[in-house]
Amino acid sequence: MANPRTNFIARLDWLTIIIFLLMVVFGWMNIFSATQNEGAAGSIFDFSQRYSKQFYYILTAFVIAILTLSIDGKVWSFFSFPIYGLTLLILPITILIGKEINGARAWIFIGTFSLQPAEFVKFATALALAKVLSDYNFQIHKPKNLLTVGAIIGLPILLILLQKDTGTALVFLIFVLVLFREGLSWVVLFVAALAIILFVCTMLVPLPVLLPVISAIALMITWLYQRNLKFFGYGSLILGGLFGLAALASHFLGEEWSIDRMFFIASFIAFLIWLVIIIRKKHNPLLLILFTWIGAVFFIFSVDFVFHDILQPHQQSRINTILGLESDPLGVGYNLNQSKIAIGSGGFFGKGFLQGTQTRFNFVPEQSTDFIFCTVGEEWGFLGSLFVLALFAGLILRIIVLAERQRSTFSRVYGYGLASILIFHFAINIGMTIGLVPVIGIPLPFFSYGGSSLWAFTLMLFVFLRFDTDRYQIVS
Repeated sequence: MANPRTNFIARLDWLTIIIFLLMVVFGWMNIFSATQNEGAAGSIFDFSQRYSKQFYYILTAFVIAILTLSIDGKVWSFFSFPIYGLTLLILPITILIGKEINGARAWIFIGTFSLQPAEFVKFATALALAKVLSDYNFQIHKPKNLLTVGAIIGLPILLILLQKDTGTALVFLIFVLVLFREGLSWVVLFVAALAIILFVCTMLVPLPVLLPVISAIALMITWLYQRNLKFFGYGSLILGGLFGLAALASHFLGEEWSIDRMFFIASFIAFLIWLVIIIRKKHNPLLLILFTWIGAVFFIFSVDFVFHDILQPHQQSRINTILGLESDPLGVGYNLNQSKIAIGSGGFFGKGFLQGTQTRFNFVPEQSTDFIFCTVGEEWGFLGSLFVLALFAGLILRIIVLAERQRSTFSRVYGYGLASILIFHFAINIGMTIGLVPVIGIPLPFFSYGGSSLWAFTLMLFVFLRFDTDRYQIVS
C-alpha cells in the first residue's frame, strides 16, 4: 500500500517551490548588499540590521509554508468569509491605533516589529472572491452578482484609502482580471483601456481644448453611424454655439464661473437637447453614443476633482513627473532619477555582488524595499535583471497552468487571483523603478524587505500549492 505522505510530497509542484526558493534567496542577497552599510557591520543574527531581520522573516516564512501545506484545502474554503471579515475588521483598527509612515497609517507596531494588515487582506479577498464565484448558481452577468463581487473588491479599497495607502488600494483593482477568466465581457476591459487613455489626455490637455475634441469625436461617430449630414450639421452648430456662449459667459461672469465649469454646463445642456431629439426621432441606437459621450465628460471632470482634491501633493507631483509636466530631480523626481542611474550603471554584466556604489552608499532612497530592483540592476546588470524577470514570468505562468488544471472552480479562481496580484506587484514595482509608472510604493514580492509582504505572499502561494495537491478532490 502506498504511503500517503510519500504521495503528498510527490504531488507537490516542486518547480513552483524551486522558483520561490530562488526568489527568496536572491532577494535576501540583494537586501544584504543594499543595507549592510546602513550601520555598523554585524552578525547575520544581529536583529538590529535589516538583512538580519529579513533572514528571520525568511525562516518564519518557511514555517508558514510548511504549516500551510499541512492544512486541508477545504478548511480555507470553509472559512473564506470569516477570514475575509476578520481581516477587514483589522483595517479600521489600524487607522485608530496604527503609526503613520510616509503619510499612510497602515502599520501596527508591536515593540520594534511592524505589521501591515492590508497585505493579508489581499489573501482574504482572493479567498472570498473564489468562494462567491464558485457558487453553483453564480452567473457573472447578473447585476446582483456583479454588485456582490464589486462589494467584495471595493470594501478593502475603501478602508485602505482611509489609511491613505493609495498604492496598496490600487492592487485590489487587478482582481477584475479574475472576472474576465470567469466570463465577464471584454467590453469592460476595453472601456477601462479607454478610461486610462482619457485620464492621460485629461492630465496633458487643457479642459477647454479636450471637451470640444471629445465632443467632435462623438459627433463624427454619430455621422459615421447615421450617414446624415444634416444631423451632423445641427449637432455641430448646437455644440459650437453652446461652447462659444460658455466661453463668453466665463469671460464676463468672473473667476467663480471658470471656463472649465461653464464648458461642463454647456456639455450637460447639449446632452439634454440631444436626448430629447434622439428620443423624439426614435434613434434609439444613438443613445449609446450619447451616454458614452456624457459619461466621458463626467469622467474628465471626476479625474480633475480626484487629482486636485483627493490625491496628496506628493502623489500629484509623482504623476506630473511621470507625464513630464514637472521636472524635480532633487525633490519628488529624486527617487526615480537615482533609480535610473543605478540600473543604467550596471551595464550588461553588472558591477558585481557588494560592488554597487549607488545602492550601497544610499544614493537610492528605499533601496531595500520599494526600489530593491535598483540593486539587482546595478550589481547584476542586464543579465541579472533578465534573470529576475524570468523568475517572475515563470512563477506567474506556472500558477496559471496549475490553475487551469484544477477540477474545482474555487481552486481555479483562487489561483487566478494569486496570479493577478503577482502580475500587478511585479509590473508596477519594476515599472516605477524605470519610470514607466508613477511611484506608488508597493513591494516586489519575495524580494523587498519586510515581514508582512513576505509572509502574506508565502501564505497565498502555499495555500494554492495545497489546493493543487488536492486537485483530484472538489474544493468548494
